[in-house]
Amino acid sequence: MIKTGGPFFPTKIPIGTIGDLLAGCAAMLDSEGVADAEREAREIVAAVLDVPKFWAVANSVADASPDVARAVIRAAMKRATGAPMAYAVRRANFRHLTLEVDERVLIPRVETEILVERVLERCGRDAQIVADVGTGSGAIALSLAFEHKFERVIATDVSLDALTLAKTNAVSFAHVLKSVVEFRHGSLLAPLAGEKLDVIVCNPPYISFAEIKDLPPDVRDWEPSLALLCADDGLSLTRELVREAPGVLEARGLLALEVDTRRAGMVAEMIAVDGRYSDIEVLLDLTGRERFVFARRA
Repeated sequence: MIKTGGPFFPTKIPIGTIGDLLAGCAAMLDSEGVADAEREAREIVAAVLDVPKFWAVANSVADASPDVARAVIRAAMKRATGAPMAYAVRRANFRHLTLEVDERVLIPRVETEILVERVLERCGRDAQIVADVGTGSGAIALSLAFEHKFERVIATDVSLDALTLAKTNAVSFAHVLKSVVEFRHGSLLAPLAGEKLDVIVCNPPYISFAEIKDLPPDVRDWEPSLALLCADDGLSLTRELVREAPGVLEARGLLALEVDTRRAGMVAEMIAVDGRYSDIEVLLDLTGRERFVFARRA
């Protein structure tokens, strides 16, 4: 028997073919009480190989290399401890990219893919310099740089660990990016002093400390609290960003925020009261909830 930071699994797992590996992985997960172990095993094998989810079933007679087998077993062991799938397999799909992720960064969400889409719709050809504040894995910054030719995309984060991972992702995609991506360390807009930006996009922490208990365990116990939690009922960092953004935005520059669905109206009012913005929009996510607030510097 072996143990690696989690449950015990048998050392002898048949790995001659993908089908053998899939069956062994499912048996391991089932032995640890993981629900729907066969589906989980398919997802793990697919993520490790970076193929569609049902590829393993359709190609069950293909050979499984020892390296693939080891990666699948490691991922299954971590998944059995309760880790989110993305952390277990160290990958997350985001728009057109497959990013490396781990516990240093938030797992990119579908909602944030919509944020990128809405920003791209509003950029136009004149937008040259864009900042992704709180970049985490680099999902927003790298997607913008992959899908649009800007002069520069500046990615910032207060976490050096997050920046390290974002830079790793940037290296992986360097050959396909249309824009230069810079990484800077610091809180909120401090790393952008002296810049004049056409777009600031940010998915800030917006969960209040009182709401920790309401988070799902795979979020509360695994994802970095620095990227989740915020003072002042979840609005402290958003409030600071709204206050400081006009100082680095060009005239008609765009501020694009992802927000808590329960507080979108408050954020829009906060921006309106500031008096330095116009064209304030509250936009919906795919479920019809108020998720994004956009505004232009007046």
